[in-house]
This record gives sequence, structure tokens and C-alpha cells, in this order.
Amino acid sequence: MEKILVEKSPALKGKVRVSGAKNAALPILAACLLGTEDIYLEEVPNLKDVTIMCDVLESLGCKVERLGEGKLIINSASLNSYKTPFELMSKMRASFLVMGPLLARLGNTETSLPGGCSIGSRPIDYHLKGFRALGAEIEEDFGNIHASADKLVGSRIYLDFPSVGATENIMTAAVLAEGETIIDNAAMEPEIVDLSNFLRKLGANVSGAGTSTIRIKGVEKLKGARHSIIPDRIEAGTFMVAAAITGGDILVENVITNHMKPIMAKLVETGCQVIEEGENVRVIAAENPKAIDIKTLPYPGFPTDMQAQFMAYMTQCKGTNVAIETVFENRFMHVEELQKMGADIKIDGRSAIITGGKPLSGAKVKASDLRAGAALILAGLVSSGKTIISDIYHIDRGYEHIEDKFRGLGANITRIEVDED
Repeated sequence: MEKILVEKSPALKGKVRVSGAKNAALPILAACLLGTEDIYLEEVPNLKDVTIMCDVLESLGCKVERLGEGKLIINSASLNSYKTPFELMSKMRASFLVMGPLLARLGNTETSLPGGCSIGSRPIDYHLKGFRALGAEIEEDFGNIHASADKLVGSRIYLDFPSVGATENIMTAAVLAEGETIIDNAAMEPEIVDLSNFLRKLGANVSGAGTSTIRIKGVEKLKGARHSIIPDRIEAGTFMVAAAITGGDILVENVITNHMKPIMAKLVETGCQVIEEGENVRVIAAENPKAIDIKTLPYPGFPTDMQAQFMAYMTQCKGTNVAIETVFENRFMHVEELQKMGADIKIDGRSAIITGGKPLSGAKVKASDLRAGAALILAGLVSSGKTIISDIYHIDRGYEHIEDKFRGLGANITRIEVDED
């Protein structure tokens, strides 16, 4: 079984290039089902989740050609199935994003409930509410969902919560619907904007992405296009925290700094220097980082996907730190693992109180989810002894060449093969 071994490391220094965003690539790959000509994608990260999504597309009759590092050609002209295989759906939640495009293109979609990280309730009710508003009939039977419509018709849809996945699924269902669709209380994440930009290149009429109201006027057909995936703001944030937690100095390249404002602001609060240099961000660690409070919120608030990494950093920020999680109710699973390493963390409902400044020690720990795995790597970099992280398939779902990138900055990290017997 593969595991990641992390040992106490010197202050990380140097530069690292951020890959394309997983959370932008997956909905865009799903949206490729809408095009009827060749679609060229660049900056596609080489991740397990991306591989699974490509397998989903191929299972539906699409052609997926890999041209090399980060480049794909996808052609959905031969799309011939609306049933997504259970074995693929069970591996990744984002595979549910093919429902909107399939409903738009074929008038039918059938799938099982999606899998993914166990970080709390992630209801699909918002997705189905949107499909129903567009005229689809939904049948649910023992974990299987079938949506069908003779014709999708635009509608005004209010989301009770600005769900990213629901916003994406409704957008891709609405682009071929008759008339206008308006999504109120839509998610405003940068990945939504990237999806909108991609759909417009295909010939869709979408406006308002990045605000709480998105308007889609249906068109008859979408074509092909060329598109480059935006940089991964969560990967960028992870390396920015790596500089801070190790007392380092890192230049993070290929960053859209406007996407990083909450992360940058919180690092500055601890005393770090954060310097914007065009498409790069340099983080110089504070000598004695100050305690901070964070509260996760939908964009443009502090991202839930950075909560675990900041909690690892908070163990080194002397004083009382507080992390409040408002997006997912089960996203403190990494706390127990950090406690094994000596972290002083107490949970009170959706709040975690971290008493920082106490030394950490290496331990055998488990990545309970993708971002928890990143947090354990960060903690391992400043812990005495050896930290051995298991269940690293979670990490591989969201970080491309993670050991190589950390080693390039001076980290003592390697992937090892462990015989469980």
C-alpha cells in the first residue's frame, strides 16, 4: 500500500507552479458533452478525479484523446448513452455533473448517487429542484436517479444555498433549453466563471457568472472550442501556507491573485509578508506568527477547502486560534489526526479552538479526505520524527505531483510502499 512519509523539513524556499484547477476542470469536462465538434482543453491537471471523469465521458460514447501534459481533445459527436456506470459514479461526486449536459443534449439522464470525500451532507436536492424547474421529470429508486424531459424550458430558479455543483448542473442543462433561465442566489466561485467562459466559447448565451444572478438564454446547438483551465486557487493556497508554517519564502507561480484575497488576508494577519508579482504571489513567513480566527463561507468568503491547511498552520500560531466551519458539518475529521501529532485542538459544534505554539511530533495518520491529507503533510513538515500518511488516494484526487513540488522547495517528503502484513 502506498503512503506518504514526511519528516521535519527546513524552511521551504524557492518557486512552485500551480496546476490547473481540479474544481474548474471537472465541470468543464462534463460540459464537453454539450459540444458537437472537437474541444481542445489545456492546463488540465493530471489527477485521479480527472481520469475518472474522462472514463465517464468515454463510457457515454465520447472520444477523449490525451495529447500530453495537461492537454486533451474531446469530441462528443458520437454521444450514445445517458446511463452513467455505477462503478464510476461511486468513486467521485463530481461525476454527477454530467446530468445537466446529458439532460440538455439527450433529454434523458440516469445515474446513481455520487461518491467522493466524506465531509458531510452534500444534498443533490438543489440539482434536482433546478432540473424540475426546467421541465424535467425525476424518478428516484433505490439510490438511482432518472431525469427526463421531452423539452427543457427556461425558468427562474432560486437556490436556497449557493451550491457550486447545483449552479453548474443547472447552467449546463439550461444552455440548450427553450427561452431564458435565471438562477438566483447562484454560487459565485471563480470555477463558475470559468465554466461560463467555456460555455460561451461553445456558443452558449450566459451572463452574470461571478454574481449571485446568472442568466442563460437557450440556443439550438453548441460547437467546439479551445479553452485553458484557470489555476487552482486551493493548491496555490496550500503552498502559501507551506511557506508560512515552515518559516519559509516561496514564490507561487501561475496564480490569479484576485481569487486569493481571503487566504492572503489571513496570512497577513498572522504577520506574513504577501507580495503580489503579476501572476505570482510571494509569501515570506512571519518569525512569530500571531493567532487568528477563520470562518468558512461561500465565495468570496474564506474557502472551506483551505480550512484544514490553516488549522495545521494555527498549531504554530502562538495563542488561541479559532476555526469556524459553516459550509460542511463534518469537516473536522482531520482534527483527530492532528491531535495524534500533539496538536491542542478542542471541538465545540462547528467551532475548533486551537491553542498554537506547541511542538508537534510525527505519527501514523490517515487522510480522511483530500484537504485533510494536505493539512497532514503541512503538519508533518514541522513535526519531529516521521509522519506516515495513509489513504493518500484522497490526496492524489486533488494535487498533481505533490511530492515532487514539495521536494523542489526543500521538503523531506517521499512516497513509500508499505506491506500492511
